[in-house]
Amino acid sequence: MADDKSSFDSVAEGPRPSSEVTVSPVKVDSPARAHPSVTALTDQFGEAILRHEVVATDQHIVFIPPDRNLEILSWLRDDLDQQYDLLRDVTAVDYGGGRPLQVVYQLFSLFHKQALRVKCELPLDALEIESVCGLWMAANWLEREVYDLFGITFKNHPDLRRILMPPDYAEGHPLRKDFPLRGRFSRAEQTRRALSQDLKHYYFDDEIELGGESQALPPMDGPQALPSGENEAEAEVETGVEASE
Repeated sequence: MADDKSSFDSVAEGPRPSSEVTVSPVKVDSPARAHPSVTALTDQFGEAILRHEVVATDQHIVFIPPDRNLEILSWLRDDLDQQYDLLRDVTAVDYGGGRPLQVVYQLFSLFHKQALRVKCELPLDALEIESVCGLWMAANWLEREVYDLFGITFKNHPDLRRILMPPDYAEGHPLRKDFPLRGRFSRAEQTRRALSQDLKHYYFDDEIELGGESQALPPMDGPQALPSGENEAEAEVETGVEASE
């Protein structure tokens, strides 16, 4: 009997360990038919286009050398046949096991209505790459997030500093695969550090001064914030519960 398992059956079975799931990228024999930018990139840069993959049936990924990211991405933005004027995202991927970290650029051309994903692989002992803030200002905070969470340095970034974790965060980079689930310090040490943080790590001087002024709400006499009649009903319910106990 043929296997008629539906997607609902898979849900009922529950999740499987990721180690049991094998997902291989689709190798594209003819990039020309698959994505016009891939052919154009190959013609323009030759062996600098390291490989081309397709995932999820239509997501095209081009791998390029990290030392040529600025050159190739500039061409993708400025060439009239490409015009990738929108940087949707800059992120990173760590597959663990000592494998290189991947810097990922999600591009979209508003003129040609097409998307392209560009990746650079960085060895663990050379986690540096040129910033693309000069091409797309949207990269500013995105690169800071990657720097913060993965430890990748973006050279010539205008303001490269942590953006989610405190500036003196000493436990490393939380999205790296070698980062412990509970952090590198004990819970007691994490609590001690959190309570001893300098407010200037989080706020500007003007904000600290504003917080020091009297910002408390005026004192409230009796039950507040409920519409007329609801306070009395709530009080009766609470009284009833106390009596039953």
